[in-house]
Amino acid sequence: MLESIHTYFQIGTIQWMSHPRKALLDSIREIASDDFFDAIEITRFADEATRKEAIRLFQQSHLKVCYGAQPRLLGPKLNPNAIDEQERQKAEATLLEAIDEAELVGARAIAFLAGKWEPQTREEAYAQLLKTTTAVCKYAETKGMGVNLEVFDYDMDKAALIGPAPLAARFAADMRTICRNFGLLVDLSHFPTTYETSQFVIRTLRPYITHFHIGNAVVQPGCEAYGDLHPRFGFPNSANDVSQLVDFFRVLKQEGFLNAENPYVLSFEVKPWGDEDEAIILANTKRVINRAWALA
Repeated sequence: MLESIHTYFQIGTIQWMSHPRKALLDSIREIASDDFFDAIEITRFADEATRKEAIRLFQQSHLKVCYGAQPRLLGPKLNPNAIDEQERQKAEATLLEAIDEAELVGARAIAFLAGKWEPQTREEAYAQLLKTTTAVCKYAETKGMGVNLEVFDYDMDKAALIGPAPLAARFAADMRTICRNFGLLVDLSHFPTTYETSQFVIRTLRPYITHFHIGNAVVQPGCEAYGDLHPRFGFPNSANDVSQLVDFFRVLKQEGFLNAENPYVLSFEVKPWGDEDEAIILANTKRVINRAWALA
């Protein structure tokens, strides 16, 4: 494409993925100092002092701040669709806290994921997830904020209740009848883990998508970095590289997601593997994005 990708998307990165070893405030300063980035995705702060300094940096940066609540659930293994009501309520409580923290740092939405599930109680878990998500959306609505559910694999690594894409579409349709501030976050790195293509996912979920991630995955069992581990583009035996990102961009254009007046956030979720250099992996990802966009 001839125009800059920044014309149509706010390009961001998931801070805790890009800099897993760097001090949080140093990471924020580095990302905020790089004009390639229009957005940054952050998660729970360890203490109030760090959060206040981060807010000061965000205010200087002109970055769009996004809030990922996924680590709040994954770390302590909380499940928003737990059949046990007390366990479900624990997940709901941390998501409500996430909305408060997101508001403090200037984010206008939070993102989260569904929890693990069992085939024999799938519909019960679905109803529990509706209950949690409705409560979170209604609370977010009082603050003028949105809620995005990220679509994950259902049987490979995270084994989350939502996706694949058709089930995500069902859930989003159910939620939209209740809460208009609900949307879906789709991630290119998850398409191989749900055995789906960019065209299938984007077309299936078209009315509900509010946020994008891109990245890579290894889906060959027994290979290094197998699962939902977000290795760099070009990683051995991995599923996504320049050609898959070209296809992704072309589908986004075909489906009307290139919006210069109100651009979507498109963040990359790429993590250094082992002792790989964080700065080089960031540069790798930028090169792949620039090349794929030029070819799309």
